[in-house]
Amino acid sequence: MSYLPGALAPDAADECFLQLRREIDWRQEEIVLFGVRRLVPRLVAWHGDADAVYRYSGVEHQPLPWTAELLGLKHVAETHSAQRFNSVLLNLYRDGRDGMGWHADDEPELGVNPAIASLSLGATRRFRMRHRRHRDRTLAIDLEHGSLLVMQGATQHHWLHALPKTTRPTAERINLTFRSVRPAGA
Repeated sequence: MSYLPGALAPDAADECFLQLRREIDWRQEEIVLFGVRRLVPRLVAWHGDADAVYRYSGVEHQPLPWTAELLGLKHVAETHSAQRFNSVLLNLYRDGRDGMGWHADDEPELGVNPAIASLSLGATRRFRMRHRRHRDRTLAIDLEHGSLLVMQGATQHHWLHALPKTTRPTAERINLTFRSVRPAGA
């Protein structure tokens, strides 16, 4: 895992945030957890290559086409991570009441040792990790505006991660998680 604050200069990060906030077709999804339908506590969008269909939390995501802005950010993620990506999951956290629970990005279509490049725009939020077997082994990183966090190798096998909700007043945050989804049947 590596963390690169300032992967985007502050002015560029500001401009990207405003453009994505305005131009992305943000949606609030419903998922089923333990047999109960719930609204996802954030807004999402899925973009990528036409064959980058992604299934998580029981929902199949058909990618919307890349925008020029997303292709530029994909280039930033690929350059800093030395990886290639064919898709991006965008999450809009409207305030501290939006979050993401403990999980690993370990769906079969991501491959054995997936690389995930997570670009943060907007409000700084605390990202947490904990070891799957040794729960006392934890890590916390404040993901800053314009920063890039790259998780790769066996990270998803051994660690869970979350973006916990907070009661602190928090402005909006957009997180882009670039990944490479294997097409169905590949």
